[in-house]
Amino acid sequence: MEKPEYLFKNGKRLDGRKLDEFRKMKIKVDVIDNAEGSAEVEFGKTRVVAAVYGPRELHPKHLVMSDRALLRAHYDMLSFSVEDRKRPGPGRREVEISKVLSEAFRSVVALDRFPRTGIDVFVKVVQADASTRITGLNAASVALAHAGIPMRSMVTGVTFGKIYDDKGKTYMAVDVFKPEDQWGMADVAYAKAWNTGEVVLLQMDGDVTKEEFMEGKKMADKAMEYVYKEQVKALKSVYEVE
Repeated sequence: MEKPEYLFKNGKRLDGRKLDEFRKMKIKVDVIDNAEGSAEVEFGKTRVVAAVYGPRELHPKHLVMSDRALLRAHYDMLSFSVEDRKRPGPGRREVEISKVLSEAFRSVVALDRFPRTGIDVFVKVVQADASTRITGLNAASVALAHAGIPMRSMVTGVTFGKIYDDKGKTYMAVDVFKPEDQWGMADVAYAKAWNTGEVVLLQMDGDVTKEEFMEGKKMADKAMEYVYKEQVKALKSVYEVE
């Protein structure tokens, strides 16, 4: 696919959204029967399933910590999740994202309550249309809460990026999708602990000015409110009594 002449024109992005508009989002809880907690999250065409196992006996034994649990996130894009079939198994990118997600949740999960155990969070990308790590993070956050794992805060994330129109003018946009991820001038993955405001994930590809970054962050913070409310709504729906 050749680079498009524009990603924004006449007030609309290529998928018809405004700059600050989020894709249609769906969150389902309790989608994996044999997991302690699970969730499925869709951001537009991006679809991710997360499942939590533990606290449980940790293997290999040399990883055991006497004062806390070890939380491990395992991020993987399934072979059929992209147009060009991906080679099965984790590659360099999956290993890097697994590490980033693990670190994000270690800062909010009360690991000291479960010494000498392991908590595994499996994040599987079923269909990819950009923002997969953020979609996975939101799914993992809901799955951990559904599993009853004590957390100081829910973790919520969004992406924002820098796109251009047919005259070369640039704009900041929230919740990037595939064309913007592929051809945009920058994209940022951004997540924070909702109760404390602590930033637990911040990664950027491309270049933005300080002013552009702050503009995109402001849009992302507003969008994050919407995502957080949907996370809470999905969790509450599991326990509603008819």
